Amino acid sequence: MTYLELETRIKNAPSLDFGNLINNVIELFKTVWLKGVLTVSLILAFALGIIFVFSFIGFIPQNLSIQDTLDITNFYNSYFYNVLYGIPQTILISTITLAFLAAFYRICNQVVLGETVEDDYFYFFKKEYFSKVFMLGIIYTAIAVIAQLMFIIPYLYVYIPLSFFAVVLANNPELGEMEVVKISFKLGNKKWFITFITMFVAGVIGMLGIIACGIGIILTISIAYLPSFIVYREVIGLDENNQITNYETLDE
Repeated sequence: MTYLELETRIKNAPSLDFGNLINNVIELFKTVWLKGVLTVSLILAFALGIIFVFSFIGFIPQNLSIQDTLDITNFYNSYFYNVLYGIPQTILISTITLAFLAAFYRICNQVVLGETVEDDYFYFFKKEYFSKVFMLGIIYTAIAVIAQLMFIIPYLYVYIPLSFFAVVLANNPELGEMEVVKISFKLGNKKWFITFITMFVAGVIGMLGIIACGIGIILTISIAYLPSFIVYREVIGLDENNQITNYETLDE
């Protein structure tokens, strides 16, 4: 699908119903939860590895003490320092997260379309895609850092468009980096509120896994990644014929 076709579909996007969205998220999660567990585990393992390497070389953000949080000036200075100082590792973590999430969404596509599922979690680490993913990781970090420096509200706003990076890439790997960014922001801006509410509820559901001694959250938190996938599919369509998916039949 071309950039103009994607743009047109976003402009003509239908109204989305929250009840249908959250129901589709839950139904899809029932089918792909194990694949979600593997995705989250890979992201966590690689992220911890990156943090360990940066800790080993002493290139990590400072920890804020309780006294620092009580002193507004110290908190403000430490916050800015940590955001800027953490840019290198944030770029790497953002890159590997986008790569694994894009692969996860590609697998979700195959499940939804009834295709043969290829559990290739390293699909976007291939040389023909990784440079694009790395550039998106840099762009993601740049936008996130600027928003964080402006504190909570701007970051909360850009988080929704940023969450569509991996979905758009997974469905349209032929697009250029800036086209992925533009489509993500167009879709995120168009459906910001309904996406935010659906993500919030899915996130709360995902956090229920913490009841199982904390470790259970790994089994459930991947549901929080599904709202952006469902919103993309409801707006852009299942395929070039813009068919609607019946998620309730996925596990039959």
